[in-house]
Amino acid sequence: MTDPRIKEHMEVIGADGVHVGTVDRVVGNRIKLTKADSGVGRHKGHHHYIDLGLVADVEGKKVRLSANADVAVTFEEEA
Repeated sequence: MTDPRIKEHMEVIGADGVHVGTVDRVVGNRIKLTKADSGVGRHKGHHHYIDLGLVADVEGKKVRLSANADVAVTFEEEA
């Protein structure tokens, strides 16, 4: 499953409007986030992925998730 509405450099936000990451590209059924949004500590310097099942809507240049940002990041998968 892919979503052709999701494009490179779109902002990914939680249901609460808080920034989660920036789209690098869609890979299969996941959104690959840019390394710049990889976080700190052991998360820094590599890509993270968000399952497309968490996407609630695509609004303009933003991908809105169905979960708040603080919850959505707990679902992130490492590369």
